Amino acid sequence: MRNFDLAPLYRATVGFDQVADLMDRVLAGEPAQNNYPPYNIEKTDESAWRISIAVAGFGADDLAVEVRENALIVTARKAEDDTESRTFLHRGIATRAFERRFHLADHVKVTGASHLDGMLHIDLVREVPEALKPRRIEISSQKPQDANLIEEKSVN
Repeated sequence: MRNFDLAPLYRATVGFDQVADLMDRVLAGEPAQNNYPPYNIEKTDESAWRISIAVAGFGADDLAVEVRENALIVTARKAEDDTESRTFLHRGIATRAFERRFHLADHVKVTGASHLDGMLHIDLVREVPEALKPRRIEISSQKPQDANLIEEKSVN
């Protein structure tokens, strides 16, 4: 296992604690995450993604999609059925309960979810607030005002 010193990151940045925590988690060698159910993450546009999860054997009522604290949480619980009364010669379709988490970046929103042909599709988009978008500042050719005069004008 490799150890990385993130001290330079902390010295040169402000507000990137979440990135550093994420790197710490990844580099710490978390226990191997369960690979069930299989999923794809697809970039559908410059600021849009789709997560597709294979959920064969689950109905829309068995699935739940929730966003909580910058995390997308997908859970499935199969309703009790009459499997005890049936005899399977081979049972390859797993319908065991699961919880799958995806960490979302700031301003990434879930725009919708659909269940079709054994696949759960979750659409996401990055919506940057207008206040955080870059804006061009006009440069004036006039004489700059004195800072003290601006404060006095705002007080009166």
